[in-house]
Amino acid sequence: MKAIRVGLCLLLAFSVLALGAVDVWSESILEIGAAALFALWALLVYRDSSAKIEWNPLNCPILGVLGIGFLQLVFRGTAYPFLTRNELLKLCAYFLIFFLTTQVFTSRKDLGRLAWFVILFCFGVSLFGIIQYFTAGTEIYWMSGLRMASAPFGPYVNRNHFAGFVELTLPVGLALMAFRGLRRDLVPLTTLLTIVPISAIMLSGSRGGIISFGFEVGVLALLVRRKRALDRSGLTAIAIVALAAVALVVWVGAGSAIEKFMGLNGQDVSLNRRASMFRGAARIFLDHPIKGSGLGTLIDVYPRYETAYDGKVVNHVHNDYIEMLAETGLLGGLCGAMFLWILYREALKNFMAEQGHFSRGLHAGGIVALTGMLVHSFVDFNLHVPSNALLFLLQAYLVTSPLLPSDTPGSRSRRRPRVGEGSEGSLPMIETAGSQA
Repeated sequence: MKAIRVGLCLLLAFSVLALGAVDVWSESILEIGAAALFALWALLVYRDSSAKIEWNPLNCPILGVLGIGFLQLVFRGTAYPFLTRNELLKLCAYFLIFFLTTQVFTSRKDLGRLAWFVILFCFGVSLFGIIQYFTAGTEIYWMSGLRMASAPFGPYVNRNHFAGFVELTLPVGLALMAFRGLRRDLVPLTTLLTIVPISAIMLSGSRGGIISFGFEVGVLALLVRRKRALDRSGLTAIAIVALAAVALVVWVGAGSAIEKFMGLNGQDVSLNRRASMFRGAARIFLDHPIKGSGLGTLIDVYPRYETAYDGKVVNHVHNDYIEMLAETGLLGGLCGAMFLWILYREALKNFMAEQGHFSRGLHAGGIVALTGMLVHSFVDFNLHVPSNALLFLLQAYLVTSPLLPSDTPGSRSRRRPRVGEGSEGSLPMIETAGSQA
């Protein structure tokens, strides 16, 4: 299964670096890659009679949305079958990647490596974004052919979507530090790796992203207070991260970040325009209350419901919730509500359960990341950007991932590890809770 784990990480990295995988070519590679990895997994399971298929409770609402799209096609319940078919293919790729993630990242060793992949990738993309911000203007990858009329940041065409990327990846490192899920000698390194993304999200000037990140910090503080897990060393690390990030932003250019945050450039969408889009999408929902207008059809249907025409094509209405209702109706809304209910039920149950420090930090980081993104989704459409949708599903798996045992000496004799879980020595980068006590 190692090849599948590597393949999934490469697909996630590709989706981010390929401009968020919003173009047809990158979406096609993502869909082909997901299908190829699933075929490889099926072959490996077929050849291994002892293999066990894990079922995640979030599979049901995800399959429900896929079923709605399929029925829209079969019974001609979509305004534009071609767009619904394309959206359905993309959602199938999301489900395959989520399903494979639940199958191959189950042991302590594998989850530890996945956590470090997310931390390092967040740092790398953020550092690239900062460098590009000061050297490339509106270009991406310093290529004149990729000069954007919008406000890009890092590999993303839209700075708000870069902010969404940081919201979904940064909490992993912050939560592991807060809940002592790292060895003490790794805390300085992790502090550095989290300072740069915080600075990058500030420099991006994304108002929704900065506000959502502030909300994430508040959620993390509530979780820490709930478990009283933050000792003096953890508190010091978090304080250093915050102060260093602020200092770095001031040093590299706080004025431009503040100017972006306070004002609008020519490509930004004003609050009045977002409200107008919301009203238009609400009218679509009221005209198609049960099944919606069809998955992916908003760009085709919306012009008939336009309330404030400005000459621009509206492909998304900057609110993931109303867009889902407009395209899938009450049926899709019920699937979405079921997804969120199962997600937070399992997340809170896992967070409060008896487990090791690393495991609790992983679950806490997922809760923080998902909550921040769900807040940001009220004013943007990050979940319609393939890379961020996949990272959202990755965090959804992490909060529902298997509980890993405590590393205290007594716990080893009371609980046998799950089949396939790594031994203490097999994961050198994960902290043993006993050394922090």
